[in-house]
Order: sequence, then structure tokens, then C-alpha cells
Amino acid sequence: MSLKAKKNAGPVAVTIDTTRGAGGALTSKVGTKFSYAGLSFDKAQLEANGSQTLETSMSPAPGLKLSFKGSKGADLGATYKAGNFCGTAKLDVKDLAKVSSSACVGVAGGVTLGGDATYSLKDSSLSAFNLGASYSQGPLFAAVTTSAKLSSVNVAMLYKVNSDISIASSTTHSASKSCDVVAVGGLYKSAFGDFK
Repeated sequence: MSLKAKKNAGPVAVTIDTTRGAGGALTSKVGTKFSYAGLSFDKAQLEANGSQTLETSMSPAPGLKLSFKGSKGADLGATYKAGNFCGTAKLDVKDLAKVSSSACVGVAGGVTLGGDATYSLKDSSLSAFNLGASYSQGPLFAAVTTSAKLSSVNVAMLYKVNSDISIASSTTHSASKSCDVVAVGGLYKSAFGDFK
């Protein structure tokens, strides 16, 4: 059971979130969010066990958002959006262990291309990288993504037969298994409920 209360304290909104545990003990989180001089404090929170969370962001230029997220770890981030392009970068500033980035661009004809990579600063090597693409045209949506450093390929498809019926599938392909059917399903919207 939990109880959440929100109250404005001048220009700052304060939230108190109290949860009752299995043994009857109450634990609370006190948090706030506000903006000052172009800097947004998206989350400033203190928990009963003494842990703290701080998330801030600012937009120094059109399309660019810089952020900081700190709790058990600490990350500096940047997101840039312009037209059909979106790119992100994140640096682990607590342990200086890794840098990660991603990029996605929409191209003509309903095609979107993207990828991500993580560089391990401790090992001086790429620890993860993957690619993805999607296609959307009319009632059809299809997506292809890789995982585990391009070692497997995931294929997802959705087809809307009409406004009431949709069918979908998701499969995984790799060198060890040429085709692994993960899921096949459908949705039927009726007047008395949805059937999946």
C-alpha cells in the first residue's frame, strides 16, 4: 500500500511518497522538481535509507539538451535532435568506466535507421554495438535490430488488417539457431472488449 501527496511550497512542488512494507514499516521518499535560471532540477529526491537522487537538465542551444543523472551512479548526457535526426551520448562520470552513444535518422519512404555503441574506458575497447532499421507504410510496420554485437538479429512485424484486427510476430535469428519464434499474436477490438 502506498500514499503519495503533492504540495506546492512557493515556486517548488514537493512530493512525499510513503509505502507500507510487508512487516508494517513505513518508508518515505521526499522529492521535488523545479527550474531556475535555465537549469531544470527534474528530480531531487531523498529516501528513508539515506540514498539520494538528483537529475538535472538544460538546453544551451536549439535541439541540444544536456543532463546529469546521479543516484547509485552518475552520468552526464547529451541529446541532440534536428529534423529527422536524433543522437545521444552518455559518460559515466562516477567510475569513468564507459561512454555510450546512439543515433537514429528517418530517411525517405518510411525507413528509419539507427545504431548504438558503448566504449569501455577501462578495457579501451568497444563493449557493445548494434544496428537497427524499421519500415512503416500504411498498415505494415517491420523492424530489424541486432543484439550482442551483431551476433543475433531480431525481426518484428505488425500488420493492421483493419481498425479492429492486428496481427504481429517477433523472431530471433543467429548462427546457432536459424529461426527462433519468440511470439506470434493478434488483437481483436470488439464492442465489449479487446481480445489478444
